[in-house]
Amino acid sequence: MKSIRHAAILAACMPLGAWAAGAADDVGVVDPYVRMAPPGAMATAAFMVLKNGGAKDVKLVKAQTSASKTAELHTHLNEGGVMKMRPVAAIEIKAKGEAVLQPSGLHLMMIDLKGPMKEGDKVAITLGFDDGSSKQIEAPVRKPTPMPMPAMDHSAHKH
Repeated sequence: MKSIRHAAILAACMPLGAWAAGAADDVGVVDPYVRMAPPGAMATAAFMVLKNGGAKDVKLVKAQTSASKTAELHTHLNEGGVMKMRPVAAIEIKAKGEAVLQPSGLHLMMIDLKGPMKEGDKVAITLGFDDGSSKQIEAPVRKPTPMPMPAMDHSAHKH
């Protein structure tokens, strides 16, 4: 009887997330990676696809990594023809849907890098959701892929 009472007290003291499935359990992370920063750069970004297998919408509200002093959720916006990065409070992941974090779109900005990263390094990132749950992932560092140049018709040029 004493052990049952202790178990009940222990259960009452544990956070709800320890007993109930949280958003972190419903969200899968596909193809996470960190873009390798050029030498001397103090910031880089992480990208991934967040897939919500749950029945309700979820919001990613924060991220942390030991690789940088600060990690922020960001997006790119076109302001007067100029592309600018801006922090966002949350990234919504619809029920049975996904949120794509990619270059020139939503992404995780890593600011004040604590040291250089080389291709193949693994970066631990903790994703925090609006219900207080969190998910730890590892993202490999990749070299940036060059942006493809649009096809141009040079037939009208005279030599």
